[in-house]
Amino acid sequence: MGTIYILWLRQLKKYFRSRSRIIGSLGQPILFFVALGFGIGPIYQKAGGGSYIQFLAPGIIMMTVLFTAIFSGIEVIFDRQFGFLKETLVAPVPRYQIMLGRTLGGATVAALQGLIVFALTLIIGFRPQDWALLPMAATFVILVAVFFTALGTAIASVLEDMQGFQLIMNFLVMPLFLLSGALFPLQGLPKIMEIAARIDPLSYGIDGLRGTLIDHASFGVATDFLVLSILTAILLGIGSYLFERIQV
Repeated sequence: MGTIYILWLRQLKKYFRSRSRIIGSLGQPILFFVALGFGIGPIYQKAGGGSYIQFLAPGIIMMTVLFTAIFSGIEVIFDRQFGFLKETLVAPVPRYQIMLGRTLGGATVAALQGLIVFALTLIIGFRPQDWALLPMAATFVILVAVFFTALGTAIASVLEDMQGFQLIMNFLVMPLFLLSGALFPLQGLPKIMEIAARIDPLSYGIDGLRGTLIDHASFGVATDFLVLSILTAILLGIGSYLFERIQV
C-alpha cells in the first residue's frame, strides 16, 4: 500500500507544479461550453428541451475528466523512453501496485480537473437541482476518472512510442465523447446511435452525473452506477495484467 500511496502522491505533485497544464486543459471545455451553450441553447430551448446549459454542463465536466484521464497513459510511454519506468519496475514490489498507484494518481488529477470545470459552469450559469446529491455526482466523476486512466495505462503498456498512442487515442477518444450523449439527449435516437450509446462506457458516466445534478437520467442512476463499477473493476484487472507483462 505504501507504493500505491507514493505513486499517487507523485502524480499530484507533478500536477500542482504545472500551472500551465492546469490552465491549458481548461481551454477546450470553456470553448465547448460557451460556443455550444450559448450558440445552440436558444434552438434547444425553442424545441422544448429547456435550458441547454443545464443539460450540457455534466457532459462538459465528463469530457474534461475523459481527456485528462486517458492521456495520463502517455506518461507510461514517456517514462519508458527515458528510463524512469525501469527504475520503478525494479523496486521489490508487485507491479500491479505500481499500476494502481499511477492509475489512482492520474484519476485524482482528472477528478480535480472536473471539479475546476464544475466551478466554472457555476460561474457561467449552471445550477444543480439538488446540492445534497453532490457526493453521488462526485462518485460518478471518480469512477469515470479511474476507468479511463486505467484504459490509458493499459493501452500504453502495449505500445512503445507516443505517436502510436496518440493515433489510437484520436480514434478512440472522440468517438467515445461524441457518441456518449454529452451534447445531445439519448431519447429518440436512430437505432444504430442508440446501440452505440449503450455500449459506450462514458454514456453511463454522463447519464449518472446528469441524473444526480439535474435529475435527467436515461438509463437510471442505479444502472449507471452498477455498469460503471463493474466495467471499472474489469479494466483495472486487465490493466494490471498488461502492466505486469510490460517490457522495458
